[in-house]
Amino acid sequence: MIEIKTSAVSAGEFKRGVFATRNIAKGELIHEAPVIPYPNEEHEHIEKTILADYVYEYGANHTAILLGYGSLFNHSYQPNATYEISFEKHTFDFYAYKDIVAGEEIFINYNGEEDCMDPLWFMEPSESSEA
Repeated sequence: MIEIKTSAVSAGEFKRGVFATRNIAKGELIHEAPVIPYPNEEHEHIEKTILADYVYEYGANHTAILLGYGSLFNHSYQPNATYEISFEKHTFDFYAYKDIVAGEEIFINYNGEEDCMDPLWFMEPSESSEA
């Protein structure tokens, strides 16, 4: 149903994205990504690695590394997919937010809400650049 290919929108070193290998209907489960959670106070160690660019908030007290394709979905303010956190299963479940055509890249809104237009943490101006 999905595969990793080179993405035209990725600015990362590996320029990857998640793409549909077949048509996916709105509401269909795309991917169930297991998580490895860790306490927020340990995040200072992760921030020293490339993993800091791939983690998700996991409740109020934890951050999580997503396994499978979970950390490889790229961002869009007009996403075609969404996700729900299942604390019972310890997964992030990705669903089609609208119909997705085979070959299309699958995007989520990194803000967590499909229609949230807030600036992303890596796009916000730094305090030093505001002076």
